Amino acid sequence: MEVFSVSQINKYIKGLMDGDGILRDVTVSGEISNFKRHSSGHFYFSVKDQGSALSAAMFKWQNRTLNFLPENGMRVLVHGRISVYEPSGQYQIIADSIQPDGVGALYEQYERLKRALERKGYLDPSRKKPIPQFPRKIAVITSPTGAAIRDILNILGRRFPLAPIDVYPSEVQGENAPAMLASALNAANRNADCDVIIIGRGGGSMEDLWAFNSVDVIKAVIDSEIPVISAVGHETDFTLSDFVADLRAPTPSAAAELAVPDSAGVLNYLNNYRAKTAAALERRITGGETKLSSLMNMQCMKNPLTFTENKSRQLDEVISRMESAMNDRLTTGESNLREVASKLAALNPLAVLARGYSVAYREDTPLSSVKELSEGDAIRIRFSDGSADCRVEKTSLEEVK
Repeated sequence: MEVFSVSQINKYIKGLMDGDGILRDVTVSGEISNFKRHSSGHFYFSVKDQGSALSAAMFKWQNRTLNFLPENGMRVLVHGRISVYEPSGQYQIIADSIQPDGVGALYEQYERLKRALERKGYLDPSRKKPIPQFPRKIAVITSPTGAAIRDILNILGRRFPLAPIDVYPSEVQGENAPAMLASALNAANRNADCDVIIIGRGGGSMEDLWAFNSVDVIKAVIDSEIPVISAVGHETDFTLSDFVADLRAPTPSAAAELAVPDSAGVLNYLNNYRAKTAAALERRITGGETKLSSLMNMQCMKNPLTFTENKSRQLDEVISRMESAMNDRLTTGESNLREVASKLAALNPLAVLARGYSVAYREDTPLSSVKELSEGDAIRIRFSDGSADCRVEKTSLEEVK
């Protein structure tokens, strides 16, 4: 009897499975359970139906190509190969692709529409309209019977009860949903009495959310003059309405929080601002009172004549200085004038004549030498008090010592 080790058996079974033509290329339909995303990036989960479960693994170099995140309860088609994990002897499917069951065509249509919207620029963040900080009125488009409307109304009423809410009821899945949602969006814009529109619903399968990928709804969101917040499904759900809306909220509850401010926080801010303003005003008043008190205690305020007396005294001092300066200028001027007069007097020819000298002229030309005269010449002699006409009888030249 040949005895085998456990490792040998598991290795043998693994070889059988790896070599089986069917098990090397198999697609399994089922529901995801026990889903775990490992820190390494690998996915580990089970695919189950009503009677059985199959372990599954998808390594990170394969799952990085997925355009959605698998989650428990999701029906999927898993393609891969059946193999054995030798350490535990457990057989499993090693997945190379996962596709939501029954919606493969929808996903292709979804991606095709998304690419078309990108090419036309409808996903460009620059075309997004800002959400008003303090909306005066809010429009909500959703099912009137779902959990989403209750969550939205509850949060809006609690956070910002000042803003009234208009509910535009609409089906959110099924054949009639796209037309009803688009009609509600257009009606909200025609009424033009709200500042922001919330459109959405709770979570569901891709088929359940498909109305928000319809061309009618996408066009109505793009054409809306009023800012639109899209709130479809759970955080991991994305519809094309989310991409073209002015703001995407991960859930309907989050949309309500994004649409309005927290009135309690606003009131607290206003109270703080009012307190700071009152304190600043009090400081201004106190400072003004201090300045006023200082002014009132000034001598000129107690006795206004003191001010005029001081100014009068200052004026007298200025006048005295001006008079003193003027007298000094006059004294200096008189002294200078006498000095100049004395010099002019010394240079005056008449003063010389007054001392007994005289000047001889011939034809109004003063004579300075006897050599200029001849006997018989007519001359005029000028004295200090007059002149005399004379005739030269004789000239003599004297030596000057």
